[in-house]
Amino acid sequence: MKLLLVGASGLVGSHVLQRALADERISEVVAPSRRPLDEHPKLSAPLVDFEQLPAAAPWWQADAVICTLGTTMKLAGSKEAFRRVDYDYPLAVAKLARQHGTLTYVLNSAVGADATSRFFYNQVKGELERDLAGCQFSSLTCVRPGLISGPRQAFRLGERVAEWVLKPLGPLLPRSWRINPADNIAQALLEAAIAAQPGVHVVRSEALV
Repeated sequence: MKLLLVGASGLVGSHVLQRALADERISEVVAPSRRPLDEHPKLSAPLVDFEQLPAAAPWWQADAVICTLGTTMKLAGSKEAFRRVDYDYPLAVAKLARQHGTLTYVLNSAVGADATSRFFYNQVKGELERDLAGCQFSSLTCVRPGLISGPRQAFRLGERVAEWVLKPLGPLLPRSWRINPADNIAQALLEAAIAAQPGVHVVRSEALV
């Protein structure tokens, strides 16, 4: 199958890319990116500007899309910039892929996603899930991890402290409170894309431990 992966240079996206390139069920990976990716025989990585996506590009047509785009309020610098990366870009990708005939979309969302939430982060994630459901994909899966573990390019003090505290307590905590390894999330995303189960589905954090 042909997989369209956006966000391949991030923590979870890089794990998805590694898994997809090694998976015999995936024949081709298209990973549009803002910066170059390492070459691989199965990989096409066109450089794109997410502010001006190439609407006519033929690679929008795929068997499935996996979207792992996302940032933090600190890195974004403002609510507007955060919303652009975590809502506008993933929705634009969805619309273009759907217009080109792609029927399956898998989103790396977040625990607590809720369009009616009082918390801006959760609200944006929930609004994206809601509006993706209106894009008429045959299969839509939203994977909702909690705290993600794995080596990041940017140091995040809050997440690192939480990981130090929660990791030793893992066996004692409810599964929904435990840390979600990036590779577990990547596996869930990839399997959802390959399975392409009809309808709208949610994979919760307790399934990603």
